[in-house]
Amino acid sequence: MNTNKDLNGILPVNKPEGWTSFDVVAKLRGIIGIKRLGHAGTLDPMATGVLPVFIGKATKACDIIPVDEKSYIAGFQLGKMTDTQDSTGEVLAESDMSVDEDLLRQAAGEFTGDIMQLPPMYSAVSVGGKRLYELARQGKVVEREPRQRRVELIEIQEYDKATRQGRMFVTVSKGTYIRTLIHDIGEKIGCYGMMTSLERTSSGGFGIEECLSLEEIQKYADEDRLGEIVLPVEKAFDSAYDKLKLNRHCTPLYKNGVKLRCEQVHIEKLCENQGRIYCVYGFDGEFLGLGQADIEKNELRVYKNF
Repeated sequence: MNTNKDLNGILPVNKPEGWTSFDVVAKLRGIIGIKRLGHAGTLDPMATGVLPVFIGKATKACDIIPVDEKSYIAGFQLGKMTDTQDSTGEVLAESDMSVDEDLLRQAAGEFTGDIMQLPPMYSAVSVGGKRLYELARQGKVVEREPRQRRVELIEIQEYDKATRQGRMFVTVSKGTYIRTLIHDIGEKIGCYGMMTSLERTSSGGFGIEECLSLEEIQKYADEDRLGEIVLPVEKAFDSAYDKLKLNRHCTPLYKNGVKLRCEQVHIEKLCENQGRIYCVYGFDGEFLGLGQADIEKNELRVYKNF
């Protein structure tokens, strides 16, 4: 008998190396015994680290997490370029150019702020109805449009001039390819560059310290204690949006999709900002979902209920 069928929430997983994000979700379906699972922020198989997995009704939150920034620790090797832009690919070109740390830092610094990034051929981006990695496996290279991304921080943590290997800490916006960033830094220097390892340390507002391995999750499941490690879905929103608590009369109305007037929720300035989103709680403290203000109609309406 499945005692987890009513489980809803977020389970931050420390994805192991060699697994796809889909592999992790498939494994968790077996551990938890629930089919309705989803994840936010796909990681390449070689990458490890933060993978927020959403369970049950919380899967509605997968695509609307407000925290856009992600942080990574990436290993890199200068002097080599591969078809995948990382160490799993075929080496296409090499350079014996000597690179000191000052030159590396100077080049990396030019990639902070808003940048244009060309999606790599080995990626899940679709062009003409086909995934780029499918075309790449057929030996094809197609035209791609550069996309704007934001790099908040690049910090060189380690660098060995003799081997031209090192590690960097980066904070970037959603959709930024770290291996492409390293590739582009290498191109800027004129010596090539590839990613050798990747650990995501934060994503969707969750840090690596909050994540559990699949083995740890299995242990909790064996002991029938999964409820202790599944975080409430509001954890993904409460740091980004203001909280709004409804009274006993308005709670059932809101649950049924009724639009509430500003005066009903006792917030005079509720509709100052068009489209402003709130975490909405019932009179008993239950998290109901997200509500959105409408200036023109002076009302709060359901944005997403859980």
